[in-house]
Amino acid sequence: MIVQIQNIAIGERNPLVLFAGPCVVESRDLVLRTAEAIKATASKYRVPFVFKSSYKKANRTSGSSFAGLGDDEALRILMEVKTQLEIPIITDIHTEKEAAIAASVADVLQIPAFLCRQTDLLLAAGRTGRVVNIKKGQFLAPDDMKHAAAKIEETGNTRILLTERGSTFGYHNLVVDMRSLKIMSDLGYPVVLDATHSVQLPGGDAAKAMTAGQPEFIFPLARAGVAAGCHGLFVEVHPDPAKALSDAASQLPLDLLEPLLRQVTQIDALVKQF
Repeated sequence: MIVQIQNIAIGERNPLVLFAGPCVVESRDLVLRTAEAIKATASKYRVPFVFKSSYKKANRTSGSSFAGLGDDEALRILMEVKTQLEIPIITDIHTEKEAAIAASVADVLQIPAFLCRQTDLLLAAGRTGRVVNIKKGQFLAPDDMKHAAAKIEETGNTRILLTERGSTFGYHNLVVDMRSLKIMSDLGYPVVLDATHSVQLPGGDAAKAMTAGQPEFIFPLARAGVAAGCHGLFVEVHPDPAKALSDAASQLPLDLLEPLLRQVTQIDALVKQF
């Protein structure tokens, strides 16, 4: 299946699509600067680009963690990115009410992994008519994602993406089974590899009440996922991850995006020769 996001076609033998941006909307300046820089790098390598940033974060480890600037302000910033830079937007939703609100700006509504079984949320997202990206729960087998996708299809919406972001492996650890990319692709939907959330150590920094990470594995996971045939690559990117207000331990430094794209585009081209 091929899914259209504005003028971007994702799926089958179309070029690898990049979903990238800072984890959460931290400020207008940071978001616009980062989006502009990512667009320039993606254009250099002819990679179709969808800008990612959450307008709110509802699944933080600690209740005191940064959750957003406020819905209206964050959505205004995302709309500015969309219109000024002429790029599509993907953002998370967490409740049925948020679906219509986020759909007023976003081209793709993203269902967080922890919420991928929430029927009412999936139905609300499907009814907007937007593309819906469902992240596979850390607790699910890849073939179980057919049930989540079927809920979206019940609304008459077949514009569905499925994303691999690691599976729980004991406490505070995730692993990525590359077989899941093939298994989910065989369900009939384009498949995305989330190369940054997959390196998280959920709740692994107990002293700071936050999720830890192993960003040194972003490159090898991204290369492996593209070699395995994923249709899209999801990468949270930040100019200075250490200062990020969310997912500081797992975001890719902005200056490393170019070497990453240089590597994965060559792999993608090779894969598509066969």
